[in-house]
Amino acid sequence: MRYGKLEFKELGVLAELSCFALTDGVAEWHVMFHVEPRGEMFAGQYARLCQAEACFMERAAMQDATAVFKRYFLSDSTNQRPVIKETVPCCTSYIQQPPLDGSKVAMWMYVLKGTDTMYGVGECASTLVTHGSYRHVWTAGLVDFSEGSDRQTETLLRKYEHALHEQGTDIAGGCVRTWFYVRDVDTHYHGLVQARRRYFDEIGLNEHTHYIASTGIGGAPSDTCALVQLDGYAVAGLKPDQQRYLYAPTHLNRTSDYGVTFERGTLLYYGDRRHALISGTASIDREGKVVYTGDIRKQTLRMWENVEKLLEEAGMDMADVAHLAVYLRDIADYSTVHQMFCQRFPDIPTVFTLAPVCRPAWLIEMECMAIREDRNPSFPDF
Repeated sequence: MRYGKLEFKELGVLAELSCFALTDGVAEWHVMFHVEPRGEMFAGQYARLCQAEACFMERAAMQDATAVFKRYFLSDSTNQRPVIKETVPCCTSYIQQPPLDGSKVAMWMYVLKGTDTMYGVGECASTLVTHGSYRHVWTAGLVDFSEGSDRQTETLLRKYEHALHEQGTDIAGGCVRTWFYVRDVDTHYHGLVQARRRYFDEIGLNEHTHYIASTGIGGAPSDTCALVQLDGYAVAGLKPDQQRYLYAPTHLNRTSDYGVTFERGTLLYYGDRRHALISGTASIDREGKVVYTGDIRKQTLRMWENVEKLLEEAGMDMADVAHLAVYLRDIADYSTVHQMFCQRFPDIPTVFTLAPVCRPAWLIEMECMAIREDRNPSFPDF
């Protein structure tokens, strides 16, 4: 993995980036845009971010590259979402998780070069990336307005299933990653858990088959009637033995032990590389208990240890990580945590947001994606 930083000084925007590129094959970039607060309203910060994104994509290295997925982390999604006007209909997620650097907006962008990309595909306006025998389906911003997080979650999963059927796959066979953003997570997460478990039972996903790597975290959709927002990533064309699930049993328990239905991580094998999709991970032990209640430093250290064990099981380490998303419950912990990450992982593109974890005693959670070169002649290249 190659890391770098581009500072657009006049715009007051910093782009942290990782690049995975082989001599031949698809190149991947993960870019985290951070905007310097300058005392202006959201429209000003957003305009500077857009200019920096355009400058980034105009670089010679990005010729013929396409943005596949974007996620905006917003300080006030309800009022800010209407201001955002995307010129390219890239699959885009908008969620209220205020960046903790004092800005009103940050953005993660995933970029590919060497693939064919179609935007606005199907009823969910997904981004469809095709290369070789694979169809990568990125979907974002699915919401519903039924009564209760239970009903909303079930409706979203059925809607997402239908969208994947349009692309020749389904949740059980093709979905490799989901993100659930929950308004007032301390109140509404339980309904999500119940609905997801019921639906997974219905489609044959259980502790004896597999679940899906996922993050379920506090975050407010822009529409105030939506309690849950679903984003997803699926790959059509994977062979059954192309996926392996990560457990790190020396440090973590199975989520099904306490009634939650997601995998700690998923490893995908391709002919030329491997991808690790690590779910939201916190300070938890092999019995499913919160470790170091009330101590942000020790919780951060244990969280790192858990993630590193999952990556180790995937034959990878933190040097393979493409980006990090770090979620904090208490804004007062940001200075401490930011300093710790800067000392330990200074190069990895990282965003820190205010987003309560699904258990109140967890002060911090993180997720990541990792990429490593690998040779698997049984499978087509990525």
